[in-house]
Amino acid sequence: MTACVMEVVINEGSVPPYYREVYEAIRCKQEDHVQTDVFQRLLRKTDLPVAVQNQIAEHLDCKEGFLSKLTLYKALALIALAQKGKHPSPKLLENFTQEFPKPSLGDLQALRMQPASGNPLLLSQTLAELLDIDTVQVELIPEKKGLFLKHVEYEITSQRFQASVYRRYSDFDVFHELLLQRFAYRMVPALPPKRMLKGVLTSTTDREFIEGRRRALGRFINLVARHPFFSEDGLIKIFLTFSGSDVQNKLRESFKTAGDEFMTCKIATQAKEYLPGDIQAKFSSSREMIRNIFNSFQKLRDRAERMAVRSVETATDLLMFGRELSSLGSDTMPVLSWASTNNNTWGTMRQSLKGLSVEFALLADKAAQQGKREEEDVVEKLNLFLDLLQSYKDLCERHEKGVLHDHQRALQKYSVIKRQMMSATVQSKEQVSVDQLESRIVQQENAIVTMELRNYFSLFCLHQETQLICTYLQITAHILGAFVNSQIQGHREMSVVWNDLQPKLGCLFGAPNGMPSPPLTPQQGNWKPPNAFFPN
Repeated sequence: MTACVMEVVINEGSVPPYYREVYEAIRCKQEDHVQTDVFQRLLRKTDLPVAVQNQIAEHLDCKEGFLSKLTLYKALALIALAQKGKHPSPKLLENFTQEFPKPSLGDLQALRMQPASGNPLLLSQTLAELLDIDTVQVELIPEKKGLFLKHVEYEITSQRFQASVYRRYSDFDVFHELLLQRFAYRMVPALPPKRMLKGVLTSTTDREFIEGRRRALGRFINLVARHPFFSEDGLIKIFLTFSGSDVQNKLRESFKTAGDEFMTCKIATQAKEYLPGDIQAKFSSSREMIRNIFNSFQKLRDRAERMAVRSVETATDLLMFGRELSSLGSDTMPVLSWASTNNNTWGTMRQSLKGLSVEFALLADKAAQQGKREEEDVVEKLNLFLDLLQSYKDLCERHEKGVLHDHQRALQKYSVIKRQMMSATVQSKEQVSVDQLESRIVQQENAIVTMELRNYFSLFCLHQETQLICTYLQITAHILGAFVNSQIQGHREMSVVWNDLQPKLGCLFGAPNGMPSPPLTPQQGNWKPPNAFFPN
């Protein structure tokens, strides 16, 4: 809506009482003006052609995002005159000498500014409420056939439905496909691949792939089960509770009965009325913001994965370090008397080295547990949020390549048919041919109207899904808390083992040949680092 100030003077005395009723019905009570998005809803209820609505809007002063009382009166006068077949313009108002006519607007109460709690566009759930909707466990039940796992089943347990069912990957696949058809305008997380895409398959890589897929399926089903709209749909209930022999057919039957969300949502055809006027700009800015967030969280996930891998590698190194010490201490070759000058210090130290492998094995176990905590508590939470962000990016692409693209194609087809119609009229073709073209034009006009409605509903859903992403952003605090707690616990547990290990080194450093005692800890005072005992 552009700002073009009308110079026509309209006052309270020159308008019928109905104008004041309209103003009182739709004005913002706190500010004594009318929001532009409320006026846009009013304009759409006039049943005037879109071109005429745009002409009226161009003659209004709404630079600040709202209309004053007198600006609304001018708009109502233009609407009333346009409904009588007049061309809406300021000049028309200047030349009008009678009382301005009353426009036809329908129910005024439906035009009132809706509070946030009553606006279906706005989501009210907090992150805690979303997470409390359900928690679904996905456990592996492999059936071994030969060297590799040829067939895998999963036990799916829903806390919300208090149900446990068995599903195969193909069941997830059908469920995912139907979700995309049912909720084409919402974030449907992607499934992990069914098979390894590349690389040499071994028994180890096969197990690692299957475990990674189990984790990914767990993230998928939890995101779906906690979605405010998916969670209330029959598809999710069937998938999590149906224990019959053919869950895939059961899912398909349910979808055939329900259809897609546009067909079942009560406000789908009115979605445009709830959208802000600058929805396209909001869509572009939110898409860019979420793309940047995705890139940052992807880097955080990669670093967290490296830390978890390093912890596992540290566990392996500590275990091998202890084994080498044990191997060194188990050496039964006698110490050469001529080289040791009859001193058996090395023999005594060897016996001590042999016993240290127990502590190093314990250290290795603690490091392995640390890696597991980092993987399950930090990396998995990051992957969960990344899966959600990726589904948002996929949704944006579906909106652009699907709804918008189909709308453009329909308009192009409509243009072609119109040209054919004009050509047939000019060339005076047979009436049957002209009638067929007219019928096709009507069909195409209906198709365009439906696509426009779907486009606005798609933007409506995108607006809600963007809110959902922003709600999930709070998971950052959960991730950081898990990261800090895992580090505290890991360092504390390993510190206990290191402290238990230190006194056992006494026999190594306190030998009677003048070797120094083990270095003091910082708490004991006069502490020096171990390398201080070795000259440069």
